[in-house]
Amino acid sequence: MFAWPVRVYWEDTDAGGVVYHSNYLRFLERARSEWLRAAGIGQQQLQHEAGIVFVVHRMDLRFRRPARLDDLLTATVAPVDVRGARFSVAQRLLREPDRELLVEAEVHIACLDAASFRPRPIPDDILQEIATR
Repeated sequence: MFAWPVRVYWEDTDAGGVVYHSNYLRFLERARSEWLRAAGIGQQQLQHEAGIVFVVHRMDLRFRRPARLDDLLTATVAPVDVRGARFSVAQRLLREPDRELLVEAEVHIACLDAASFRPRPIPDDILQEIATR
């Protein structure tokens, strides 16, 4: 399981002093991007060299507890299903230091041709790397 630290800043919070709901999506996106980067998969490289892009086509979220200003969170990423032209990951946002569960998500990602935006199989080497992370 991949883990990425996230600090909550003023810009992330709403008038009630908690993280605004759409900002959780940013935290999850950053963790997925860093997970791919740690696997040697740069998204610009994918687009320019392999001619593919990864796009979120479905996301299921469950908000359990709010995050607040200056909280230190850990965003996790774990592959769930990897095949053909798509993959899914399970993600969590945990508040440190007690690892209290704040958000759970399942994110479904499609591989598309960068020019036509039509589904395209994930290249085998990339598929293997994603599956073993």
